[in-house]
Amino acid sequence: MSTAAIQEEIKIKKQQLVEFMDKHKLAGVLLSLHENVAWATAGQVDMRVGIPAPTGAAAVFVRKDGSGFYITTKNEAPRMHDEEFGELPFEPVIVPWQEANFAKAARGLAAAGTIGADTHEADCTLISLAGLRSQLQPTEIARYRLLGGITARAVEEVALHLEPGITEEEISAMSSSLLIQKAILPSVLLMAVDDRILKYKHALPRGKRLQRFGMVNLCARKWGLVISMTRFVHFGPLPQQLAKGFDAAAKVNAALLHATRAGATARQLYAVAKDAYAAAGFPGEEELHHQGGATGYGEREWVATPNGAEIVMNRQAFAWNPSARGGKVEDTVVLQDGAIEYLTETAKFPVVETVVGGQSYRSAGVLLK
Repeated sequence: MSTAAIQEEIKIKKQQLVEFMDKHKLAGVLLSLHENVAWATAGQVDMRVGIPAPTGAAAVFVRKDGSGFYITTKNEAPRMHDEEFGELPFEPVIVPWQEANFAKAARGLAAAGTIGADTHEADCTLISLAGLRSQLQPTEIARYRLLGGITARAVEEVALHLEPGITEEEISAMSSSLLIQKAILPSVLLMAVDDRILKYKHALPRGKRLQRFGMVNLCARKWGLVISMTRFVHFGPLPQQLAKGFDAAAKVNAALLHATRAGATARQLYAVAKDAYAAAGFPGEEELHHQGGATGYGEREWVATPNGAEIVMNRQAFAWNPSARGGKVEDTVVLQDGAIEYLTETAKFPVVETVVGGQSYRSAGVLLK
């Protein structure tokens, strides 16, 4: 992506933050969470040191006048300049590592007034940028397409190499290796085999060896964005009951994609899933696990619930994950101008076509070996 495109996206993000500050009467905003820093910097900055930690080695501060800064410690400053912020329109503010109080440094940069922070900081107002992150810029969608394609190819390669006898941990290791080689960080690894897939909605690897039925289920992050997807392999013919579960999941997936339109609410989408399960012969299945929802800079920015008030926006990403008795469908898509764009299609997997309201929707089928 060109420097000009990155600079323009950051300019847009700063303007969004200025409008946010005007609305909430703030003198500045301090962003420390990885997802918010990635969003504000057009996906160019990764401050992560401890992988599970929600914050890293720097923070971004934007003042009400639109000027931007990055605050970091003296020991982290060289890398932050050379590899993260050096080409971006943010000025450095360097503090001793012994006194790494980023909120205090931000207050020194702001005019009189309240500072908003996305983590609990003394004398700051806690803020959420989930609403700003929801509607993706064209440059974000371009990065998302690339991430989706790379991740899908990695998942496909893992699935093609599965053989009876492989352990769930080995499936996780193979998936992680392929992603990390592309500078993509796995954030969820739910690899399972055989009866554990049928028994548990979130089956973490527990050492079981593949006999006939294997699942590659992961979330992966790069540029702050998250891809979610699941694929299945079965050795020999698919048992009838399992085939019914996959058929139902595909029907619910299609119903959800058809209903994912700007202005739809989370509660309406939940009702769509509920009705689709009943129509597919699995009434009440929606009670056993969430159906997915909006994604982007979080594995799920929100999920569809019976009383959910969240609203679908144009240029928003979604990862629906309907499941029924071992069958499941999960891909990442983007809603753009009334059309669904699939980001994680896998050419070597069978495709299940489901028509809803005169439109055809695709779900990945089970790869039979």
